[in-house]
Amino acid sequence: MRTLCASTLLGEFFVIGFAGLVAMKLDDLSMATVWTVCGVGMALSLLLCGMITRPGGIQLGWALQVALVLSGFVVPTMFILGLVFGGLWWASVHYGGKIDEAKARWAEQQEQQARQETGEATA
Repeated sequence: MRTLCASTLLGEFFVIGFAGLVAMKLDDLSMATVWTVCGVGMALSLLLCGMITRPGGIQLGWALQVALVLSGFVVPTMFILGLVFGGLWWASVHYGGKIDEAKARWAEQQEQQARQETGEATA
């Protein structure tokens, strides 16, 4: 799960940066406001790459997805991109968990097989 989620978050890092460039051109927002908000979002996306497997990491990721969609009120294209990345986040969490379970089952099977082989060799 960690690899898929981190890949999604890394993509979001760049999307947030590019959205900041678009928002910077708006007359009603100051550059400081845009880059403070975007900087926090970009930093959060990078920090979450390392926090995915820790308690609350997935929930913080969902909070970032909601913030990404809500940023569409400032940059309308972000409604679409936020939904796309929300779908990617869901898929990363859902299928990443299934991959982790399959890896754990495979490792357990390999361990049992190794025990059987060593048991047969010593008998």
